[in-house]
Amino acid sequence: MIPRTSPTIVFASLGHFFIHLCTAFYFVIVLTLEQAWQLPYHQLIGLWTLGSLLVGVVALPAGMLSDRLGAANLMVAFFIGMGASAIAAGLSNSTTGLMLSLTGIGLFAAIYHPVGIPWLLRSTRRDRGKVLGFNGVFGSLGAAAAGLTAGLTIDLISWRAAFILPGAVCCATGLALLFYVLKGALPEAGSPAAGGAQPSRGDMMRAFAILGVTMFLGGVVYHTTQTALPKVLALRHEGLAGDGALGIGLLVAAVYTAAGIMQVLGGHLADRFPLKSVYLGMMLVQVPMLWLAASLGGLPLMLVATVMVMAGVSALPAENMLLARYTPAHRHGMVFGVKFALGFGAAPLAVQFVAIVSGRTGEFYWVFVLLAAVVLGAFSIAAFLPADRGAPVASAVGVE
Repeated sequence: MIPRTSPTIVFASLGHFFIHLCTAFYFVIVLTLEQAWQLPYHQLIGLWTLGSLLVGVVALPAGMLSDRLGAANLMVAFFIGMGASAIAAGLSNSTTGLMLSLTGIGLFAAIYHPVGIPWLLRSTRRDRGKVLGFNGVFGSLGAAAAGLTAGLTIDLISWRAAFILPGAVCCATGLALLFYVLKGALPEAGSPAAGGAQPSRGDMMRAFAILGVTMFLGGVVYHTTQTALPKVLALRHEGLAGDGALGIGLLVAAVYTAAGIMQVLGGHLADRFPLKSVYLGMMLVQVPMLWLAASLGGLPLMLVATVMVMAGVSALPAENMLLARYTPAHRHGMVFGVKFALGFGAAPLAVQFVAIVSGRTGEFYWVFVLLAAVVLGAFSIAAFLPADRGAPVASAVGVE
């Protein structure tokens, strides 16, 4: 069931779509740039290095800034800044100009997760898990749509349009949000609700330390899977993808779209059951799926990969709600900045992990076996989270 919409839910969901679209479409556009600019792939793909790094590095200062300036104001900057940077990329005529534009995309993209997610939490009165799951679907759809929309736009118009059109829509969304902000229709959340047991300072510190570790390990698993899965499917699709690269892209898009939609289920479970139990349960589902993915191929691999990714992303509503519960509302921006700095900071490590393990073994069996061990370790650590004591998430989130 789709949650009742509000302007905050709409703009937060659109933001989640656009960040995943705009940080992934270059991977398809660069294939055309090789021919258009007659430059090697490794040189062109390297232009995104600084931008991708900033997505993680700037997350913490962006979150801290939102605690001072307000989340809605930062979200306006996110939409307009990222959209304008994408337009500039489409107008670039040199590698230097393109690198600066891609760096701008990464800089403004860093705003979304540490600002948009707590903004959504504070602005939602009930069914927060379901709302977070619904929001997560848009992120998965953005990732799935990036390659498809870029490829279609390139074929129909040009590589420049593949940058400019999404950038223009993103800017327009930012202007619409600015209209709501100027009208005062998106007030920041009020003071914490009265009543309900507040977590102790000791529980807060213990929960944050444990979640810091599990969030980083979860980031390693997510980014390693995202890096390795296209190559694994290319090696083991057993005729499902046909002969071209488009077929592999469609298989990957199918996995992440199906898994992303199931985030609503994860959010529903987070609303109905103890958060710790949901968080641990989703980790436990991942372990055998990763182990099976190590050796399967064809349709069985597609099904296992979908369940594997589904369990990983379905844990996110519970994880975000746990983080909100054990964090003072006026520090949400900073704390969620730490979360996403850890999560996105795992991406370079994940790429090196795939390169080293697959390079030494020539296959991906041990990549997934080792990931299963990582998740099992995260499960063991998360088991020490404080037990749920019936404190309503509203108290921690700070919604009246």
